[in-house]
Amino acid sequence: MERTRVNVAVGLFVVLGILALGYLSIKLGRVSFLGGGGYVVTVDFPGTGGLKAGSAVEIAGVEIGRVESIALVDYQARVLIRVNSDVKLQDDAIASIKTKGLIGEKYVRISPGASDKLVGPGGKIREVEAPVDLEELISKYIFGKV
Repeated sequence: MERTRVNVAVGLFVVLGILALGYLSIKLGRVSFLGGGGYVVTVDFPGTGGLKAGSAVEIAGVEIGRVESIALVDYQARVLIRVNSDVKLQDDAIASIKTKGLIGEKYVRISPGASDKLVGPGGKIREVEAPVDLEELISKYIFGKV
């Protein structure tokens, strides 16, 4: 009888541990099921400069969404970003690809606009800044083409 009670307690402990590990994996990995919340906005960049799906989207240093996918459309990088539903983007907002730190990860920074019109679900941010290519700048400096 005592051995059965110990086996049940150990079994419950293992199941709870597996559930906790799964929960932490989902939360820390920022995995979303069924597409997640928010709405999708399209941005066309001349190049991504190392941006990857899953990268952060920020306004004023606050994360407001994630990069959902990157595809090549008409020789430009079409970036689909999922923005939190409580954030409203103006029609004249500017999207740019930045780097966290000197050689850190890439993210999309959105500078809010002043327009009264808003970008709705499935909309497009038309104003973009091309990412700075550090390798190209260094090669221009080295070979004297600055």
